[in-house]
Amino acid sequence: MVVKLIGANMAVVAMLVGAWLWSGHPVSLVGGIVIVAAVALYTVLVVIALRPIRDLDAVASRVWKGDYAARVSRSAVADQGAVRVGSMFNILLDSLADDRARMRALASEVVSAGETERAALARELHDSTAQRLAGLLLQLSAAARDSKDPALTPRLVAARDAAQEITEEVRMLSQTIRPIVLDELGLVPALEKLARDSTNGTGIDVDVHVVSKPRTIPPQIASALYRVAQEAVRNAVLHSSAHKIHIVLHGEPEVATLEVLDDGVGFDPAIIESSDTTLKRGLMSMRERIALVDGELEIKSAPHGGTTVVATVPLTQASRAHH
Repeated sequence: MVVKLIGANMAVVAMLVGAWLWSGHPVSLVGGIVIVAAVALYTVLVVIALRPIRDLDAVASRVWKGDYAARVSRSAVADQGAVRVGSMFNILLDSLADDRARMRALASEVVSAGETERAALARELHDSTAQRLAGLLLQLSAAARDSKDPALTPRLVAARDAAQEITEEVRMLSQTIRPIVLDELGLVPALEKLARDSTNGTGIDVDVHVVSKPRTIPPQIASALYRVAQEAVRNAVLHSSAHKIHIVLHGEPEVATLEVLDDGVGFDPAIIESSDTTLKRGLMSMRERIALVDGELEIKSAPHGGTTVVATVPLTQASRAHH
């Protein structure tokens, strides 16, 4: 717009000067200087007056890229109409920020309530259901051992084996729903147990490496990081044909970073993002969980190049406010 306005006025000035010269009146040096000075002053005034519009375009671009903290700056010398447009845009952005804050708070409460219910269910399965099944297993084992009936004994043995399988499945289910070790011992032991459970029966080597011992991590952040590790490991086991999976935890004073790396077949993130698959839903779930704790999730993958999932979460209030 600035270029068009200045160009239009330069054309008008050129036409006037041309008409003046056509009429046979020469332009003096002073007149030329006055014309150049007037054009320069006009250009400066146009640039200043329309600056809020340029700022509006720049801010809109930043908001489109996810920078919801961007705002149009005020100018005392800009055109008041343009200033009002910028002010209204800032009001709309403030309202959007308030709405997003309320939605995030509500989503965080929903996730927190869900985790609380999952923890209660997992504890009930582990402490009650699994224990009762273990008691039933002992009784069936004793009955099979003491049975003298050749027809009944095989049936008791089969019932005992079935009870043992069900007991293990219930215990595994309780850990999948919500690992008790996460609440009782913290994130690192929970990740180590995840690695052991994921290694058993899969033929995949899963290990955990703690680069620096993290300080106390709030439960909500620990839960989010664990869920990211759990989903990333599950995706690698089910979809990547990986042989090795590395879980790496960096605990800095202000930031916790979790990395999950595998040597599998990888994938094209652009194709997955445009599809409707369980893998896409798993990636979206990880992003949403990390976003709720003001963190960032990066997924790096390529066909036949393995996959790396990196979750970074601020641990301090100042760092969170910055994010």
